[in-house]
Amino acid sequence: MLHKTITILGQNIEPGKSYELNFDVAKLHTATSIDVPIIVERSKKPGPTVLLTAGIHGDELNGIEIVRQLIAKGINKPKCGTVICIPIINIFGFINLSREFPDGRDLNRVFPGLKQGSLASRVAYKLTNEILNQADFVLDFHTGGAGRFNAPQVRIAKNSSRLDTLAKTFGAPFVLYSKNLKKSFRETAYKAGIATLLFEGGKSHHIDTNVTNTGVNGAKRVLHSLGMLQSKFTVSAPKQKSVFVMASKWQRASYSGMFKATVSTGTRVKKETILGHITDPYGKFNHFVRAESSGYIINVNESPLVYQGDALFHITTRVKN
Repeated sequence: MLHKTITILGQNIEPGKSYELNFDVAKLHTATSIDVPIIVERSKKPGPTVLLTAGIHGDELNGIEIVRQLIAKGINKPKCGTVICIPIINIFGFINLSREFPDGRDLNRVFPGLKQGSLASRVAYKLTNEILNQADFVLDFHTGGAGRFNAPQVRIAKNSSRLDTLAKTFGAPFVLYSKNLKKSFRETAYKAGIATLLFEGGKSHHIDTNVTNTGVNGAKRVLHSLGMLQSKFTVSAPKQKSVFVMASKWQRASYSGMFKATVSTGTRVKKETILGHITDPYGKFNHFVRAESSGYIINVNESPLVYQGDALFHITTRVKN
């Protein structure tokens, strides 16, 4: 295998070198430049190019913390091939702890972007055409939003034996088959033939140790399977076998009120199991939320106040044996 030439943001990346590139996103109203650091590590030995990304939504801190740890511990320095790390893609959202770009758009809904489009669209275009196009494989780290806590999970498209194998290697507690959302980063990578695992865990505005440990260990396992992890790092087996989820559904609130869940993510429940309760502030009403079906709890709404129709629990309805 020969080393192919890699060019990122106009910079030729030489074998055996380390680079920190600046992705010039835009300027503030004060004319101050906003740059997104991109950390590139390339081995002298040829191998795959792996892209590790996080922070497409600026309030998803678990993903950002995972990539930070991979860099801080030197896990991103490959035995062969190249590792590209972008810990925070949406730097504007990170500064404001917001999902959106300053133009009000969700970056993960404007890919592959337009060269002369909106601010978010321009960033998506540059990321697609100057960084993503160099990758052979992508690990994209996310966090649950809107106060809903996701069990650590990998999301992949159906009908791909390679993605099945990579997801199993990653070793998250759950693997969800989910469609690639239109104009998402994952859909753009998929159309380009770049295998992508999307990891999601925890909730926005919080950093959860179990979630971040799962993400770091999963990345190590994948890099090890690709022959890229340096021998000084140990690779532990997952604590449990991944559950491949074929179908799932949201259970929603029948009433508005104060909400308290009594089960945690990852729990397997039977139909009619009490999952939590909804009360009113005056002590006159107490509604027990019971499981509408048997399955694993893969998301719990941790908001203390809910309205009728709000999603409370995400429950698996069919898993692969």
